[in-house]
Order: sequence, then structure tokens, then C-alpha cells
Amino acid sequence: MNFRLHIGPNIRKSPYFDATVRDGVATFSVYNHMYIPGSYGDPEAEYDRLLNGVAMWDVAAQRQVELHGPDAGALAQYLTPRNLDGTKIGQGRYVPICDYDGHLINDPVLQKLSDDRYWLSIADSDLMLWAKAIAHERGLNVAVCEPDVSPLAIQGPKAEEVTAALLGDWVRDLKYFWFREVMLDDIPLVLARSGWSKQGGFELYLRDGSKGTALWDRVKEVGAPFGIGPGAPNDIERLESGLISYGADMRQQTHPVTPFEMGFGKMLDLNGPHDFVGKAALTAHRDTGITRRRTGILLDGPPVAGNEHPLPLFQGDTEVGFVAEIAHSKRLGKNIGVGLVSADLPTGTTGLCLHLPDGPRTITLADLPFA
Repeated sequence: MNFRLHIGPNIRKSPYFDATVRDGVATFSVYNHMYIPGSYGDPEAEYDRLLNGVAMWDVAAQRQVELHGPDAGALAQYLTPRNLDGTKIGQGRYVPICDYDGHLINDPVLQKLSDDRYWLSIADSDLMLWAKAIAHERGLNVAVCEPDVSPLAIQGPKAEEVTAALLGDWVRDLKYFWFREVMLDDIPLVLARSGWSKQGGFELYLRDGSKGTALWDRVKEVGAPFGIGPGAPNDIERLESGLISYGADMRQQTHPVTPFEMGFGKMLDLNGPHDFVGKAALTAHRDTGITRRRTGILLDGPPVAGNEHPLPLFQGDTEVGFVAEIAHSKRLGKNIGVGLVSADLPTGTTGLCLHLPDGPRTITLADLPFA
């Protein structure tokens, strides 16, 4: 099926929108109420750049929720079950965020810019509204807003070379999830070693949306000797690498999950002195025992085209879980996917079944990551 996406004023454009259109973007999706490129028309070339070279991605839709004020740290801690004690200025932390029932509602990277300013670099949900409500109800002295900040990602094995050519060799010493504020001529940035791939890379958090095209063109120019090209967060690579995708792997409205089910149990500090949203529910989930677990899956048969919604997984006539996303990995020569299954089904379990439009497929449970 071929559809066209209407570009209207109800969905926001990124600061890089005009540059991506000029450079051949073929498809968009919508993420955090903003257009985000999905492909530039040659998925195999974009995948190859990510795996073997370097790609640049407009990920401005990965919005920031800023917590600013004397109680910014207190609000950050109350929002997540992860203990933030010891987090240093310039350090990022992956933080699950739950509702009062203990279900995940986002899984952002928290960045500590100062003792009274934090960013939450969020997945696709309205976390700013949640944080505003929590801050107000608890009477915290903190402003919650969405700042003028728009990430551009440089990903792939040559990403460090490109970023060093752009900003200097000091970037090579930046640790994973750490960041630094920097100026690129007159373009204000926060540079973080991060990104939604396992291939390594950086994210340039542009702090002035009027300079989006200028930053895009600088990265494109500096990256040209390294073969840089445009792309987008890659679903096949994320499945191969076992990365979590809020919205695909879990979403509060359609398939709520707990952090235990997603493998975040070691991040949770349920016995510490900090209070946080969902503490009672998460403690109960822990004490009751986990009934589902995240797993990789292998599908038999010819290459699959993917799926548009979660699919139920059966053992005989019994539903034993769901598959969140599937794809064909040409590199691995396999149909792969991720999902949640009954915790008593071990890796290697065979004989499970998934129903696709072209018929049933036999499923085998596999470890993550695939590669």
C-alpha cells in the first residue's frame, strides 16, 4: 500500500526539516508530535552506512523535558525508581519512568547540566505533562518546560572520526552517556556520546533551532571524506542489537509492561530511602514474581515484511505472549523479532506460533542481542 503523508501545521517540523527534504527524505513518521525521517529511499545503503561507515540522523523529535530550579534534582529522583545519587554534572543516566501502577511510561536518558538543571531526553510520550503535574502536586520549586533543543545524531563506526574532525580530538575521551557543552562557531551545542544504535556515535543537541540547516550542512561537509550520508533510526539494526523501543516494545495505551519484564530490575532501588512514583506497585511486582520476560524470536519461512501492531504469540491454543516487532535481517539471514513471553518459557523453546497475513509461522525463542 502506498500512502502520502500530509504536511500541515498541526505537526511540528524539526529545525533540520528543510535540509532533510533537500537531501532526499522519502518517508516521515510522527514522533512526539513532530515529523521524523523514516528513510531516504535506499534502506540497504542506509543500513550499510550505519554498520560499516557513518550516518547522520535528524532525531530532533527526541525532545527534551527540562527541570530547572532548586528542586530539579528532587523532581528527577521522584520520577524514576533508579537511584540518582552520585550523578555528576556532565553525566547521562538511562532512567526508566513508571506510573503509579508500576508500568513504564517512558525510558529517557537523564542529563545533569547543573545542580539545578536536568534534561530528560524522552521517547514518544507526553512526559512533560506528567512531570509538570507531579511537580505541582508535590509543591516543588521547579520549572518544567521543553527547551529549544534538537538532537542530530552521528552514528556508525566512523562517527568518532567525523565528530573529532568537527569539534576536535577531545571528543575521543568522552565516555558513553557523558556530554559537554560546546560552541561550533556560533552554533551552541551539547555533545553527548550516545545514540539509538549499537554501532557507536554521538548526538549533537542543537540549542538554537534557527541554526538547524547550518548545523546539518556543517556535519555533511565535514563527514563527506568519510562517506557520510543521511539516514534514520534503523529498526533492523535495533532488533539485531536488542535495543528497546518505547512505543513498539511497550506503550501504556496498548501493551503496558513493568521494568522487571523489560530487564531493568537491576536499575531499580526499591529498598533505598528515596520515594518515587510507583514504588509500592513495583515492590509488589517484585514480591509477587515476574510472569513475563523479554525475549528474541526467530521466525521460520521466507523473509517477513514487518508488522504494523503487536501480534499475539501462541503455544497450541494458549496465548503465551506477544511479539512487538519483526523484520528480516539480511545480514544474519534470519527473520528476527522481539516480544514478551511467559517467564516459564526458556530460550530455545520451539513450537510456538505467530499468525501473519500470509499464514502461520513457527517461532523459536532466542537470546538477545542477536548480533
